[in-house]
This record gives sequence, C-alpha cells and structure tokens, in this order.
Amino acid sequence: MLKGIPDIISPELLKILDEMGHGDDLVIGDSNFPAASNAARLARADGHGVPEMLDAILSLFPLDTFVAEPVSLMQVVKGDSTLPFIHDKIKAVVRKHDPRGDAAVGSVERFAFYEKARQAYAILATTEPAAYGCIIIKKGVIH
Repeated sequence: MLKGIPDIISPELLKILDEMGHGDDLVIGDSNFPAASNAARLARADGHGVPEMLDAILSLFPLDTFVAEPVSLMQVVKGDSTLPFIHDKIKAVVRKHDPRGDAAVGSVERFAFYEKARQAYAILATTEPAAYGCIIIKKGVIH
C-alpha cells in the first residue's frame, strides 16, 4: 500500500503511468473499445467506468500544457443518434484537474481515434457501458 494513491489504480496501471513520459498518450476505453487488439501495453480496470478512472488518474498524472487539447474524445459517427452524455461527465473531471477546463478537450473522428490509439503508450480497458466513452489523454510535465 502507498499513501495518496487512489484505490482503483492497480499496481499494473501505476507502473504504466510512472513509465510514461512527456507527450505519451494513454487511452481509456469503454467496454466496447477493442483494447486488447490495439494495445502495445494493456491494463484492465474491470468494474470501473471512464469518468472515475480519469479522475483517479488525473490526481497523479499531469496533462500536457504544450498542446492545446491534451484530452481527446471519440466523436459520434455521423448518422448515429446517440447522445454522448458521458462527454459532459468527462469534461467535468477535466475541469476539476486542469485550469483550461473544457478548452483542454477536443474530439477525434472514430477511425482516426482508433489509429491514434494504436500509437498510444498504453490502453486502459474499463467496463464503462456508455457509448463513445473512449478518451485519449496526453501526459505532461511535473513541475
């Protein structure tokens, strides 16, 4: 046990977060995201959703301040009537941890998101049930 580490951060995820350097990307995938087939490194957070994992991670992980949008949401596919309410929850977590608030959050077209995810340092698979709950966060520098 360590002091100050959120309980939902597994030892495996803590190791990955510590190994990551400035500019490395971490994908936090929802339950439908093809995490295992796209991950160079895969960690699991079964029983947890994306907003709660993001909140725990951002308590340890600085977002990159050298890019305009260090948080990328997956865009809803054109023609899909899904309303991604989870995006509001994700933005609320980002506002809690980053002074740029919503300005730190961008969006990426679905297939471009998958390509970007394949280049990420690691993917965290959650059991988030909400559609379009996938995000990519870029690690910054600890000051």
